[in-house]
Formats: sequence, C-alpha cells, structure tokens
Amino acid sequence: MHNNNQHMQDINKLFQEHRIDEAIVEAEMMSGTTAGRVLRLRASSGEQYILKWDDPEQIHIARQFLETYSDVRLLPSLLFTGSDSTCFVYSYMTGETHYNRGPKKIWLTRLVKELFNTYVRVADTASWGRMELPRRTWREFNLISIEEARENLGDVLGTEDYDLVQILVNRLFQKHEDARFLLHGDTGVHNFVFEQKELIGVIDPSPMVGPVLYDFLYAFCSSPDDLDPALLWDVFEQLEHVDMHQSRLMEEAMVHLYCRIGLSNKHHPQDLPEYLRAWNEWRQHIMHTAQEWDE
Repeated sequence: MHNNNQHMQDINKLFQEHRIDEAIVEAEMMSGTTAGRVLRLRASSGEQYILKWDDPEQIHIARQFLETYSDVRLLPSLLFTGSDSTCFVYSYMTGETHYNRGPKKIWLTRLVKELFNTYVRVADTASWGRMELPRRTWREFNLISIEEARENLGDVLGTEDYDLVQILVNRLFQKHEDARFLLHGDTGVHNFVFEQKELIGVIDPSPMVGPVLYDFLYAFCSSPDDLDPALLWDVFEQLEHVDMHQSRLMEEAMVHLYCRIGLSNKHHPQDLPEYLRAWNEWRQHIMHTAQEWDE
C-alpha cells in the first residue's frame, strides 16, 4: 500500500511540475505490444490520461511526431514530456481498438483525409525507415522487412512466395525515392480507436521516415476483411502526395500483405485463413507479370 501511495504521489508531483491542475486518484497498468510501460490515469475531475515511460530516444521520436501533427484531431494531444525525457503524458481516447470497427472503406477513407493527407516532408535526413534503426535506402528497409516476415511465416507460405515478393521489392524500389515524410509507422487496427464502429483516434506512434503510401497500405492490410483491390483503388484516389498506376499500387500492396501475414502468424493466427485466401487471390493477379520480370 505504501509503495502504491508513493507512486500516486510521484505521478501527482509530475503533473504539478508541469502546471496541470489535476488530482490523479487512480492508475491502471495497460497491456499491449508496446515496449514501454503504460498507465491509464484517472483524475478526480473524471478526465483520463495516458502516462508512458520508455527509452528517452523513443520518447523524443514520439513527441516529435505528436508535436508535428498537433492539429490532427485523430491523434492524442500531448500534454507534457518529463524533464528527463523518460516519460510523457497525453490525452486518453475512450473506445476500443482492433474490433467493432465498421466497414474498412469508411475508416480507411477517414485516415486518408484526416491523417495521411496532413503528412509533411522530412528534409533534414538522408535515412529511411525507423528513426532508431535508419536504413540507407527505402529498398533496403523493404528487403529487411520481407526477410523478417519470412522468419515469422515459417512454413505458412513457401519459397516461391518469398521469391515473388523479393522480385517485387527489387523491381519497385530500384530507383531512389525522393519524397521522405514523417509517418506514424504503425497504422494498424490494433492502434485505431473506435467508438460505436466509428474511427475516433490513432494511438501509439512508432514514427519513421518513408513515403506516405507505406502508412496507407499498412492500414489497408492490417485487418483480413475487405482486402479488395477495387476498394483499395477507390480510397487511394483520395490520397494526396502519391500518384501511380493501379498496377504498381497492387504490387506494393502485395509486399505489405506478405509482411502482414507474417505478423498475423506470430500475433493473430486466428486471422490466417482469411489472409491466406486473400493472398492466393492477389497472387493470381500479378503472378504472370512477375514471372516475366524474373525472366
């Protein structure tokens, strides 16, 4: 009890130091895949907050993202960062993640209009990918991603599937990308907050540098429902900063789908049957063309 009381005192002292006039009366440890330690706080006023501890570099990167996009209503509001940069506090979004999310076309369209279309270019870096693990090229980042996916997949997909996505990556990203944007980096349904089947928030950024299309396709592939090329193209046409032929969009989506199936096998195996059906359908669309490239 003493330790808990001391803990609450420390949290209240933290709020007072940053001139937040709230009395924190409850702190609940949150579960999830995030590497840091996360508490949901409740104040006597009824307001709720998230307090997250993490490595100072991770805190700095997340703070940079939330400050850059502070006008985006889908993102939580950053209240303050601890003086030692080991924690920060942001507003809590009431709702549920992952499930009861409504039609994909509706929430993906909202993401495009209210988040992805607000993304800004990053001019002061020559690297790509995760800020804490920078890569020299966008192609290198994607080759490492499909290699990690191959390990996650085990024998779920075969060598010919890996060879296909490797051909795609080498073909799609052989030229240097020039448009670097500051991305959320983890735009999956597990980080989308829904209330009454409506998207109301996007949480837990894992910021990175890359093309806007990455976050868009990551979101599209993050749930196994409605992996429909027609739906993808319809919503893509509302995406700013990106202009490409429909065939290239499908090829890049195929790379994302491969990586997502790897994550599904590792974290959500119940989604595998639906993902594998989609994979076979998408593969049929482009297999003939990919074989021509290989030759």
